[in-house]
Amino acid sequence: MTIKDFCSSLHGTISSHEDGQSMYDSSFELPSLSRDSTATIDMLMLQHIDPANPFAFSAEQLVQLVDLKHLEFLGKMNGIESIARGLHSNLKTGLQWNEPSLPYVRMLDLQNKEYEAHVERNTWLDKKDGFFPQREAVFGLNKLPELEELTLLHFIWESFQDKTLILLTISAMISLSVGIYEDLTTIEYDMNGNVVTGVKWIEGVAIIIAVTIVVLVGSINDLQKEKQFRQLNAKKEDRKVMVTRSGQQMLLSVYDVQVGDILTLEPGDIVCADGIFIEGHNLRCDESAATGESDAVMKLSWEKCLKLQSSKQSIGSEASVVSISKQVYNHPQLFEDRVSISSSVFDNPINPFLISGSKVLEGICTYIVTAVGPNSFHGRTMMSLRTKDENTPLQDKLDVLAGYIAKFGLSAAAFLFTTLMVKCVFGYATAELPISPSDVISQFMRILITTVTVIVVAVPEGLPLAVTLALAYATQRMLQDNNLVRILAACETMGNATTICSDKTGTLTQNTMSVVAGTIGTSFRFLKDPPASRHDLIDINDVHRQLHLPIRNFINQALAVNSTAFNNTDAFGGMHLVGNKTETAMLNFAKDYLKSERFEMLRSQWTIERIYPFSSSRKLMATVIRIPIKESATSTTKVVYRVHIKGASELLLSKCHRIVSMHDSSYDRFRGLKESDNYDLVDRIMTDANRMRMHSIIQSYATRCLRTLAICYQDFDSWPEEKMIDEVIECGGLTLISIVGIEDPLRPGVKEAVATCQKAGVCVRMVTGDNILTAKSIARQCGIYTYGTLTMEGPQFRKLSKQERIRILPQLRVLARSSPEDKRLLVNDLKSMGEVVAVTGDGTNDGPALKAADVGFSMGISGTEVAKEASSIILMDDNFSSIIRAISWGRGVNDSVKKFLLFQLTINVTAVLLTIISSIMNNEQKSILTSVQLLWVNLIMDTFAALALATDPPSPDLLNRLPEARSAPLIDVCMWKMIIGQSIYQLLVMIILLYTDILDLSNDPPTLKTVIFTTFVFCQIFNEVNCRRIDNQLNIFKGIKKNKLFMAIFSISVSGQVFIVEGGGAAFQTVPLSRHHWMMCVLIGLISIPIGASIRVIPDELFIRNRPESIILDKVNRERSTVTMPPRMNIS
Repeated sequence: MTIKDFCSSLHGTISSHEDGQSMYDSSFELPSLSRDSTATIDMLMLQHIDPANPFAFSAEQLVQLVDLKHLEFLGKMNGIESIARGLHSNLKTGLQWNEPSLPYVRMLDLQNKEYEAHVERNTWLDKKDGFFPQREAVFGLNKLPELEELTLLHFIWESFQDKTLILLTISAMISLSVGIYEDLTTIEYDMNGNVVTGVKWIEGVAIIIAVTIVVLVGSINDLQKEKQFRQLNAKKEDRKVMVTRSGQQMLLSVYDVQVGDILTLEPGDIVCADGIFIEGHNLRCDESAATGESDAVMKLSWEKCLKLQSSKQSIGSEASVVSISKQVYNHPQLFEDRVSISSSVFDNPINPFLISGSKVLEGICTYIVTAVGPNSFHGRTMMSLRTKDENTPLQDKLDVLAGYIAKFGLSAAAFLFTTLMVKCVFGYATAELPISPSDVISQFMRILITTVTVIVVAVPEGLPLAVTLALAYATQRMLQDNNLVRILAACETMGNATTICSDKTGTLTQNTMSVVAGTIGTSFRFLKDPPASRHDLIDINDVHRQLHLPIRNFINQALAVNSTAFNNTDAFGGMHLVGNKTETAMLNFAKDYLKSERFEMLRSQWTIERIYPFSSSRKLMATVIRIPIKESATSTTKVVYRVHIKGASELLLSKCHRIVSMHDSSYDRFRGLKESDNYDLVDRIMTDANRMRMHSIIQSYATRCLRTLAICYQDFDSWPEEKMIDEVIECGGLTLISIVGIEDPLRPGVKEAVATCQKAGVCVRMVTGDNILTAKSIARQCGIYTYGTLTMEGPQFRKLSKQERIRILPQLRVLARSSPEDKRLLVNDLKSMGEVVAVTGDGTNDGPALKAADVGFSMGISGTEVAKEASSIILMDDNFSSIIRAISWGRGVNDSVKKFLLFQLTINVTAVLLTIISSIMNNEQKSILTSVQLLWVNLIMDTFAALALATDPPSPDLLNRLPEARSAPLIDVCMWKMIIGQSIYQLLVMIILLYTDILDLSNDPPTLKTVIFTTFVFCQIFNEVNCRRIDNQLNIFKGIKKNKLFMAIFSISVSGQVFIVEGGGAAFQTVPLSRHHWMMCVLIGLISIPIGASIRVIPDELFIRNRPESIILDKVNRERSTVTMPPRMNIS
C-alpha cells in the first residue's frame, strides 16, 4: 500500500478512538486530518504501512524530504541520528556487511531517543540475492533500470514505418506479380525474330532491393551508434566512492551504494546519490549542473541550518577549515578558531541536503544516503528523458508528399485504365469479326500491366535513398566540424531552426572565471583585447614583459600562498584545478600572464604561520607566512611575518594607507632579466587623489559586471598566536598591490557566431540561472541583447499566462534566474508559435529542455551525461560557433533533398504523361518506354543522382537567407515552376519525335524508339546539372569542380547510356544509333540548360504574391510591430 492509499484508512483508524487521541503513545503528534476538502496533508508525516518495508520511511518520503529541503521534518524527528536509526544505519559505523533480517521501526518510535530496534540472534538472511535484499527491495539500486536492448529487427521495423518506403513496397509487389504473370503468358520477339527472355519481373525485384538497401543501411547505422553510446556511458558512469561499512572506510563502486550508506566527500567529487549532511568542514557544492545556479552552495548541519532559517541572523560555523592539499584537511594551529557566517550574503539558502550530480568545490564531509538510482535527483532527470522522439519537419513534409504522389499515381492510373477500357470496349463493339474470350482476357491484362506501369513510374524510388545518403554524408562531414550527430534526423531539422535558446555558462562563456582587467599600483593598467585607441592600456598578454620583475614575483607569491585551490588528476590522467572559481582564476592568471612557477613550489618555499579562510561576513581571505631575511650589516637572519590579503575591493581600499610604487629607480637593475628571487617591493603613501582614482577604476570595472578583487599585504615583526585578522584590517595599515577584474569570458568566436545566426534569420536567446545583471552584460557583449529587446527573470516569466508569454516572446532575448521548468516552458511556447527550436545546454538541469526542443545541443567536454543523453547533437569542442556549421549542413541537407525532388519529379511527371499518351495512341495499349528502360531511368539513374546531388558541400550563401517555416511547403513556387517547365519541354520533344515523323523513321520503329529513349535519358542527365540550384540564380555551375563525385556520376550516366544503346540489345530493346542521331539526342538534352535559365528569369510573383521567405519575414515583422506589454510587468 502506498502513502496516498494510507491517508483514508489512517483517518478512519484515528477517528474510531473515543478520546480522539492516536493509538500510539508518543509525544510526536500526527498531522491534523481535517474533514475539510481543502485541507492539505503533509505526506512526510504519515507512517507507511507497507508490510515489506521494515524501515521508518518509504522511498517516496525520502525523495520528498530532499526535494522540499524539509528542515522542520528533521527537527521533529530529533535530527539526523533518528533518520539513520529509521534506515537501520549508524552515523559512525555505517551499514553492516552482514545485515540481518531487519525488524520494523516506525517514525513514532524514533521520537524515543532510548529506542533501539531489537533483533533476535541468528536471524540472518540468505545472501544469494545480495548483501542487502530488504534494502534493495524498498529503495532500489543505485543504477537506472536497463533499457530494453534494441535489436536490428527493431531498427528495421522503425525504418520501415516511412510512408514512402511503404508506397514503394506496395508498388514493387504489384510490379513483381504483374511482371511474373506477363513473362509466363507472353512471348516476345526481337527485331530479328528471336524469342526474347522475359525480364518483366526485374523491375519489381530491383525496387525491393532498393528498399532493402535503404532500410538496412539506416538500421545498421542506428544500431552501431546506439551500442557505441551505451558502451561510452557505461564506462564513464562507473567510478569508486569512499563509503563506511561495518566501521571501516573503503572504496566501493558507485553502483553498490545503498540508502543508509555513509559516504565521504572530498574536493572534486561528484555526489552520486541524494543525502543529508552529517558533519564536515567548509563544504561548498557547485549545483549549477543540477539547478542552473552558478554560485557555490554551502552545506551545514541541520541544526545550524534550522537556526539560521528561523532567526535570519548570523550564526557561528564550525571551524572553517580549508586544505592546502587534498591530503591534509585539518590544521588547527594554522587556522583561526571561529568564523561567522552572515545569512544576508547568501543568495542561495544554506541547507544540509546534497543533490546527486552536484560537485564538491571546497571542504570535506560525510553524509547519509537517502535516495539512489531512479529515486535520486539525477536518476529522475535521466528517467524523464526516456521519451519517444517526434517527427522532424522534413519527415512530416515527406509523409505529406508521399500521400500526394500516391494520389497522383492512382489518379493517373485510373484515368488511363478508364480511357483504355473505353477504347477497348468501343473497338470490340465495332469489330466485324467475332472475338474469342482469350483475346479479351489478354487485352484486359495488357491494359492492367500498362496501368501498373504508370503507378510504378509515379513513385519516386530514389527519394528515401537520397534522404539517407544526404543525412549520412552530412553527419560524417559534420563530425569534422566538431558536431557529433546522435540522431540522424536532427541534421536536417537544424537547417530550418528559427530560434536558439542558449545556456550562458559553458556555452557562450568558458565556464572558467578569468582575470580580464586589472590595475597594479595606480598607473599600470592592463586589459584583455584593449581597443587600439587606448594606448594607456596594456594587453594582458604583455603584462609579464612590461611588469617589473620584483613586483611580478611579489604578486606570484601573494596569489600562490593565499589560496586553497589545488591540482587534481582526473580519471584520464589530466590535471585540473579544484577549488573556488575565483581562486582558480587568480592562479591561472599567475601561470598564464605572469609566468609564475608552479604554485605548489612557491607554497613550499615559505612556512605558513596562519590561515584565515574566506568569510562572508568580512569578505576576505588572509594567509600569514614567515619570511627569513638576512641582514648584511649584522649577518643575522630576521623573520618577517607577511600577511597576504585578498577580498572585496571597496572594503580593502578603504583600509589601505600605502600603495605599491611602479616607477622607483631600484627596479632598473632588473630590467632585461627573466628570472630573479628578489621580492623587494617599494611602496608609497596613498594620497586622496590615488584613492579617488582607484575608486573610479573599481566603478568602471563594476559597470562591465566584472567581479573586482583587491590584493594587499602588510609586514609584521611578530605574530602572536591570539592575533586576529580583524584587528589587522581595522588598524588600516595595508599596502595595496592591485585591483583586478574577473569574469567568465566569452568563448572565442561567439560574437561572430551570434551575428551570423541573426544574419541567417535565427533568433538567439540566452537562458541562464545567473542574476539578471550578469546575464545582460554577457548578452550585450555577445550581441544578443540590443536596444529594443527585453530581458526577464524566470519567476516573472512563469507567473505570466500563456497568452502574455507569447505576446512578449518575439522581443524576449534574455531569461535570467530561470529554473529548468522555465526553460522547458519557453521551448514549448516557442514551438506552439510554429518556431523550430534548438536548445544548447551542458548541465543536468538542461535535460528536459534539450529533450523538448526540436534539436538539442549538448557539450562534449563539460556536458553531463544527462545533457548528452537528452541531446540530438553533441558539440565536441563546447563551442557555440560550431552550431553555425550545423545550420549550414542542415540547410545543405534540406537543399539536397529538394534538388533530388526537383530532378525526380520532373522525370516522374514526364514519364507518367508520356506513358499515358503513348499507351492511348498505341493500338496495343503499350507505352513507348519499356519497363526495363524505365528501370534504368527511374532506379539506376535516380540512385546516381541521389549520390551526386546529396554530396554538394554547403556554401556560405546558405546563411544569407531566412529559415523556412514549419508550415512552408517542401516544394516551393520556384521548384514547381522548373518541374512544370522542364516537363512541358521534354513532353513536347517526345511527342514531336514520336508522332510527326520529323526524323523520317516511320519505317524503322526500333530506331525511333531507341532515339526517343536516348533523348529522354539525356534530357534527365543535363537536367541533373540544372537541378544543382533550386532558386532563381542562373549560375548552376558554381562549385561543381569541388564535387568530384558529381562529375564522376555524370560521366558514368553518359557512359552507361552509350553502353545500353550500343550493346543493350534484347534486354533493353534498343538498336545502335548513327553519329547523327547521337548528336541530335545530346543536343536536345543540352537545351534543357538554357530552358532552365529561361524559366528562372520568369518572376515568381506571376504565380504567387508572396514567396515563403517573404511570408516568414512579414510574419516576424508583424509580430514585432504588435508587441504589447502585459500590465504591471517589470521588464528590463
